Amino acid sequence: MRLNIEQISIQGSNEWNEDALIVREEVHVYGVLDGATSVTPYRGPQGETGGYLASNVVRRELEAMDEQQWAAIHVKDAVLQANQSLREAMVLSGIDPEDREALWTTEVALVRIEETRVQYAQTGDCMILAVYKDGTVRTVTHDQLDHIDLQTRKRWKACLYQGMSSRKEIRAQVEPYIRKNKVLMNTLQGYSAMNGQAELASFLEYGVINRINLTGLLLITDGLFPHSEDIEEKWDAVSLIKEVEEKGLRGYAESLIELEQSDPDCQTYIRFKTSDDKTGIWIRF
Repeated sequence: MRLNIEQISIQGSNEWNEDALIVREEVHVYGVLDGATSVTPYRGPQGETGGYLASNVVRRELEAMDEQQWAAIHVKDAVLQANQSLREAMVLSGIDPEDREALWTTEVALVRIEETRVQYAQTGDCMILAVYKDGTVRTVTHDQLDHIDLQTRKRWKACLYQGMSSRKEIRAQVEPYIRKNKVLMNTLQGYSAMNGQAELASFLEYGVINRINLTGLLLITDGLFPHSEDIEEKWDAVSLIKEVEEKGLRGYAESLIELEQSDPDCQTYIRFKTSDDKTGIWIRF
């Protein structure tokens, strides 16, 4: 199987890159991870955040699986195994696995490419897009966090209407709502997340698509989502793929960063930090 792979992971404006890449070309397993810092502050031995630790615990677990293990397991079950390993790592570090606000968390989009089909598993807002020979772009996954993030964007915009101009000032106003949403992980009112909870098994999205006329797969974390001045506008998968095809994955990411740097206080393109971590894998068949 011959694949053309382009991969990037670019740190955003925070102290740690909480994203991670999974690249196992010999077993055709690829994934992106987007860690999220816990509400309750935690730092590892080297100052690592909970989000960084979560994404890297999961990355190491999935990368350690050999060819025989992958042949015997669906990516869904591999993700659930890694979720259990994440729980065990937190317990060893003194984290109470029943305290939702303390949990290390990461989102994932993972694929295993076979001769005739592609297995996938996904949580949160990591996304998988499929491209076909006739130019069709298929959004394989669903952004489970958008309904929550939209409410936060609305609060951010309300702060701007009230005359606030500093990103730091506005962030302080919306932070309590962001913290509150953490308790919605793996519930019917919230979104799925890898955080060591057994409940993930009920909310993990997974499946199989066939490879008929499939020419490409794009896996991205939300830092690579296009920006819009309209806070309710859904980003367009077709336009995103067109930009990646024209500029390459890194070229697209760099153009997005340039746009973000022109709006450092997040007033024109409402978002929660100047620049989010950007991780993606562009796979062409």
